[in-house]
Amino acid sequence: MAAPAGSLVAAVLAHSGRLDKEDLGTRIGRLSRRVEELKGEVCNMINKKYNEFLPSMQSAEDLVAKVDGLSSNIDLLKAGIENEVQQDLNVAVAEFTELKQQLERDTLVLSILKKLQEFDTAIKDYNTALLEKKYVTAAQQLEKARSSLKMLESRKGFELKILKALGTELTVQTQNMLYHLGEEWQKLAVWKLPPSKESSSLESVMHSELHLRTVPTKEEEIAGPPLASVLQAFAVLGELHTKLKIFGQLLLKYILKPLISYPSLQPFTEEQSDVFILRFKSEEPNLDHSSPMEVFYKIQLVFEVLHKYLLNVPLVQPAEDKKECRVTLAELLGDMIWEELSDCLIQNCLVNSIPTNSSKLEQYTEVIKSTEEFEKALKNMHFLKGDTTDLLEYARNVNSHFANKKCQDVIVAARNLMTSEIHNTVKITPDSCVGLPRLPGPATGDHLKMEKTSKLLHNDMVNLENETKLSQYTFSLPTCRISSSVEKLMELAYQTLLEATASTDQCCIQLFYSVRNIFQLFYDVVPTYHKENLQKLPQLAAIHHNNCMYIAHHLLTLGHQFRYRLTNILCDGAATFVDLVPGFRRLGMECFLAQMRVQKGEILERLSSARNFSNMDDEENYCAANKAIRQVLHQLKRLGKVWQDVLPVNVYCKAMGTLLNTALSEIVTRIAALEDISAEDADRLYSLCRTMVEEGPQVFIPLPEDDKNKKYQEEVPVYVQKWMTFKELMIILQANLQEIVDQWADGKGPLAAEFSAAEVKSLIRALFQNTERRAAALAKIK
Repeated sequence: MAAPAGSLVAAVLAHSGRLDKEDLGTRIGRLSRRVEELKGEVCNMINKKYNEFLPSMQSAEDLVAKVDGLSSNIDLLKAGIENEVQQDLNVAVAEFTELKQQLERDTLVLSILKKLQEFDTAIKDYNTALLEKKYVTAAQQLEKARSSLKMLESRKGFELKILKALGTELTVQTQNMLYHLGEEWQKLAVWKLPPSKESSSLESVMHSELHLRTVPTKEEEIAGPPLASVLQAFAVLGELHTKLKIFGQLLLKYILKPLISYPSLQPFTEEQSDVFILRFKSEEPNLDHSSPMEVFYKIQLVFEVLHKYLLNVPLVQPAEDKKECRVTLAELLGDMIWEELSDCLIQNCLVNSIPTNSSKLEQYTEVIKSTEEFEKALKNMHFLKGDTTDLLEYARNVNSHFANKKCQDVIVAARNLMTSEIHNTVKITPDSCVGLPRLPGPATGDHLKMEKTSKLLHNDMVNLENETKLSQYTFSLPTCRISSSVEKLMELAYQTLLEATASTDQCCIQLFYSVRNIFQLFYDVVPTYHKENLQKLPQLAAIHHNNCMYIAHHLLTLGHQFRYRLTNILCDGAATFVDLVPGFRRLGMECFLAQMRVQKGEILERLSSARNFSNMDDEENYCAANKAIRQVLHQLKRLGKVWQDVLPVNVYCKAMGTLLNTALSEIVTRIAALEDISAEDADRLYSLCRTMVEEGPQVFIPLPEDDKNKKYQEEVPVYVQKWMTFKELMIILQANLQEIVDQWADGKGPLAAEFSAAEVKSLIRALFQNTERRAAALAKIK
């Protein structure tokens, strides 16, 4: 075994040119023989030492020396062999690596050349197929060429200048292919549309037409490539989605949406030798909105035509996982336009068909059934896939939509009433009531039993009830005028609650809270919307006051009237409007009191021009004071007229009494503050006061009938706090000292009831000169 090994090493070393003159194999053979000899000697020595026990120390040491020398020679030889062999191996590996890289470069060049050949072959086959109008084959060859080009472009570190030219050629050929396919597509489906400048009116829509080519079976080969070939070629090129999307948008805009929006529009079909025409005709509509059944019929007719002549084409769609997916053109078109078409059907058709009255809800089952049949027909044509769509869910959820629509209609109607004119009024009397059907009691049977029992007891027992009974009008709203819009608003609230009693639980709750929302909306909208008029016009302020009181009056019992007729959830105390009453009362009072403050300010402003009622002997001063009095009376008479038959009588009298009292109180204060009043001044002041006393009561005209107003004019002292004070002032202005003292009557007379001692003394000092008689009179005033 050693010789062949030695020969191999020798051959390697000889090949490298580094072997010494002495043959390496010979040297190794000699070493081997020497090792064998040493082995025999060592064995022999060991045997002698341990077996024969012969003294051999010197021979052993000689053997050790020989072994060490031989071992050293072997190590030197081994090191030489390893050094030479390692160098030659490194050289061999480097050469092998270089050869491998060369092989890889050759392989890459070969694969690129192969791809270039495939690209060229594909382009040639494409041109041949395109000339023969084999569009699917041509498209597939284009895609094969595109795949080859992508492979070439993906080779990093290997760029060919020709690749740019190949890419340009592929783009040109693709566009050429798309142009031919576009020409074929335009022959298959031709649109005739109205001019773009025309608006989307019914007249412009009538000009829309769709022409679909129909080729008889015998003439298919002569006429050109079939529809499926053109569409499949589009699919292979990845352009079918774009082309179909454009078609779908045109279909929606010019055919489907107009059929939904215009009730008078009807689809009209005409079949000729090689074309099928879809156009419109107009008929006089019966209603403003078409019923869902009619709309579904028209849309279904359009899709049946499209399915027959265009959409019923099976296609192979390339998928991402390189697996082919078979679909029909109808499925692709449905995925693109169904969502928009469904929304349009809901918003412009189903929404309008939702009943406005709960009694018509049962009839809506026809619409649901029609919707189901419509969707089933579309699924049979593969236009729809899946189970339930938004369209059908909307139709089936009619109760919720009814409640939402009803609530929306109620709020819209209520807001329209709130923003209408306030000054259009109706008269409300204690006998007035909202037109509401009579509601049966919560427990009619028990009520009848109680009546029978009560009659029996009445016959057998003495009647112990109080003979004095309350009037039937005790809790009624007093006669006044309210806005007709508010009366309609209240009727709307009652009718909505009545509707709620016949609705489902969810709908009942929604309608109940819609009624609450009506009143909360009134609270926010009316004071803001009519703010300017309420501040400027006293009559509108009074009407608004009445409106708020009228609403508050009804809110007290509104919830109680319907409490046992609503759903159980609302019967446990939730069905109430009483919490809104204080807010409405406050709203009405604040508005009217603000108007009262404005009127008071105007009265005081007019009286401020009377020059403090001083120096009435001056004609100019007297005229100014007289003018101020006349202006105040005119203002009060005007207010009395605009509030007449508007405010309740008691509110009217309190309001007019308060304003007249303001005027009288200001006059008394001004005159009482005078330090010097001559006899002529006193006469003229008395004349002015007499004018107020004579004409002041005439502003109390709460009723249109004059004879009925005398009662309230005679009761002026009841409503005007300073009336008697004013009359006592007039007495002082015309009385002598003794009469004044008599009126005082030691602080017990009528004068003492209206004026303080200091005020009377001040008037005496102003009216009379400083004499002993005046001093005596002043002494008695205490």
